Amino acid sequence: MKLKMAENSLFAVLLRSPWWYSVMIVLGMAIAARALLPEPYVVVGIVGTAPFWVIAAMSAWRQWKLPNPARVSDALACAGNMSWVDFSKTLEKAFVAQGYTVTRLSGPAADLQLDKDGAVTLVSCKRWKASNHGVEALRALQQAQQAQGVQQARYISLASVTDNARRFAQDNGIVLIAAAELGPLLVQVL
Repeated sequence: MKLKMAENSLFAVLLRSPWWYSVMIVLGMAIAARALLPEPYVVVGIVGTAPFWVIAAMSAWRQWKLPNPARVSDALACAGNMSWVDFSKTLEKAFVAQGYTVTRLSGPAADLQLDKDGAVTLVSCKRWKASNHGVEALRALQQAQQAQGVQQARYISLASVTDNARRFAQDNGIVLIAAAELGPLLVQVL
């Protein structure tokens, strides 16, 4: 049984927040313990902040590994100005840097095929500059995924997709890679 943290639990929210939020909670709880608890229980109150120290450390570690937001923004701007040939080469380099073997495809639905440890992923990225991303392109990718018997599919775009497209992707196991995920991927190679 795999345990999963609730998306909006306090610890999940703190993991997505700056690390120092957790440290501020620890300090607040320690001050409150010192002010409100009888002397013999102050240590117990302070030790009760340990989970928040762990969350602060985990959050700091994650944030330390993230690329600089200015570099991410520059990478996205650069991607928006690239031609299809340059963008596909850049994506190919980024996926190779992550350990994938990349094969270019010529079909209308998928542009790249990624292989890693026996897992195959189709990637649709030719419409990365489009301002509207609806269900049609995702449906074509999903049909190509089923036709080839591929385990995973990814759809890459600079702009966000429509709500219907997001639901379709979620229902069909297609991973959407928009600006927030694409920027850190491109920073590796730009």
